[in-house]
Amino acid sequence: MNRQFKPYPFTAKHYAARVPQLKQGLDAKRHAVTIVGGGPVGLAVALGLANHGVPCVLIEADDSVCYGSRAICISRRSLEIIERLGAVEGFLKTGLPWTGGRSFYRDTEVLHFTMPQDENQKLPPMVNLAQYHIEQFLLDAAEKRADLIDIRWQTRVKSIESRDDGATLQLTTPDGDYALDADWVVAADGGRSTIREALGLQLQGTSYEGRYVIVDIELSSDRPTERLAYFDPSSNPGSTVLVHKQPDNVWRIDYQLRDGEDAQEAVKPENVMPRVQSLLDMMGEKGDWSPIWITIYKANALTLDRYRHNRVMFAGDAAHLVPIFGVRGANSGIDDADNMAWKLAFVVKGLASASLLDSYSDERVAATHENLSYGTKSTEFMAPPSFAFDLMRKAVLSLAVKHPGVRSLINPRQTSAITYAHSPLNAADADAFAAGPVPGAVLAEYPLTMAEGGHAREAHLTDLVGARFTVLYFSEEGDVPDSFSALAQALRQRGVPFRVVPLSARLHPQAKGEHAWDHTGRIFERYGAKPGTAYLVRPDGHVLGRWRDASAADVEAAIARALA
Repeated sequence: MNRQFKPYPFTAKHYAARVPQLKQGLDAKRHAVTIVGGGPVGLAVALGLANHGVPCVLIEADDSVCYGSRAICISRRSLEIIERLGAVEGFLKTGLPWTGGRSFYRDTEVLHFTMPQDENQKLPPMVNLAQYHIEQFLLDAAEKRADLIDIRWQTRVKSIESRDDGATLQLTTPDGDYALDADWVVAADGGRSTIREALGLQLQGTSYEGRYVIVDIELSSDRPTERLAYFDPSSNPGSTVLVHKQPDNVWRIDYQLRDGEDAQEAVKPENVMPRVQSLLDMMGEKGDWSPIWITIYKANALTLDRYRHNRVMFAGDAAHLVPIFGVRGANSGIDDADNMAWKLAFVVKGLASASLLDSYSDERVAATHENLSYGTKSTEFMAPPSFAFDLMRKAVLSLAVKHPGVRSLINPRQTSAITYAHSPLNAADADAFAAGPVPGAVLAEYPLTMAEGGHAREAHLTDLVGARFTVLYFSEEGDVPDSFSALAQALRQRGVPFRVVPLSARLHPQAKGEHAWDHTGRIFERYGAKPGTAYLVRPDGHVLGRWRDASAADVEAAIARALA
């Protein structure tokens, strides 16, 4: 039921299939990692592996990046990840940043919410960007890593044989069929995952009956970028409408169908166009507009029980389907990719036991359940699944008109960074901290100054995260104990990427090597730190452990435990 009326203001390049050198119908080379699915999640996994020097084959059934209306909102946490992948420039240049939104009940505003944004932040809390742009910017970065990322377009998976030592994929292309052997397979092939179906796995959870028509239109407007929600509007009485402004004068409109409406009839242009025009009239938008895309959506809250199945790893919509409310779909998939890539790279390189990948499943399944808990609440409010929920929503909206205290119940709970509070990798706190990110949390962002040899440059805490373990060592003199330097050398000799960054409360121009300066005076206090405190950070930016009086032995033991 997808209908396209005119091309988006974006033209995708089309790619031909490529068949590698074969030996008796089999790819002549066995590959360490094969990724199935070239959407945002698959591309993010490939780029993450490349950052660790691990090659992969990426298989995509289509011949270009996607078209149509899919993911449209990218969170700050995802932008942090994408920056480490080397692709953030296009996101920030083209995307439309926003910090909040408004909700209306009939013709009255009942909520104006804002997301956290202050002088400490480097990146906006959210940007609106269509998925075809998202994929293109990630693809541009992947093409620069062609030495490590082998992208094979127009290649579909017919079947998979999974074994204890790897998997064999049977592939088909316009130029012929062949088989491919891989040590590891990443299934990032979407909600209708061929790999998931071939392995006989099923998503579990709730599928909601409420349906939304999704309409992309082209409209020139000076209206600011913010998330708009209309409950029981005159344009669609009794239902809900969501509106997002996107780049290139494209607007995404989602409106709920009433009970009993026929889905086939609902997406016909003669039924869609009057509703959109009525909405625009209500909003006061007088400009000419034209439809680009019409489709229909039904909310799902579904997940696999486990995301690792022997040598096959699941990520994104292949692993879970999250309701669109709160924009957790693509963002949770990018988080999957970030979590998986470093762990898979360490396993492939022989630096960690394969059981490290079980922690990927543990952490991301827990994250999905957290996302689903918020997404489910939002779905039940946006599209009430029963008379009781509908009655509750009407009561809340009616009260919110005159009682501001009730308005928090309307908040859509936008996506935010997940804390892996119960991760098996966490080193439990041995000391009491008055503040700071706990083990399993991501670094709290603050600006700092990087200094070395009399030169200084502006930076942020998240800039210190890379394809390695990082120790943030709080120091009086801008240096670290010899034992930490010795640990860094020993780990690097074993091939474990590791870095110690001293963070001082004042600038030390003569300090040996590069150090970070807390020029705002905020980081020591907000991290509950004193000279001698250390935070150990994973390659994905989550805190692995922290110590008020740190020793190199503490850090070494935490890393050894995680990798073992």
